[in-house]
Amino acid sequence: MIDLNSPQFIALLYLVLSGLYLVVLPAALYGYLNLRWYTASSIERVVMYFFVFLFFPGLLLLSPFLNLRPKRVES
Repeated sequence: MIDLNSPQFIALLYLVLSGLYLVVLPAALYGYLNLRWYTASSIERVVMYFFVFLFFPGLLLLSPFLNLRPKRVES
């Protein structure tokens, strides 16, 4: 059985949670923002801004590697 107080388990838990907070969730947020930026409702846009504020360190960490440009609006 896994000892929940062992230093190895705690270090692994910190590693998994920090990777989730700094890499996985911000990458998913970038993808969602890229899909919904021009079609989001006002409430959805407020929620999107909240998540950008919440995951700002991870978004800042990923920003040099992503180049998401605005799409041209066809008229």
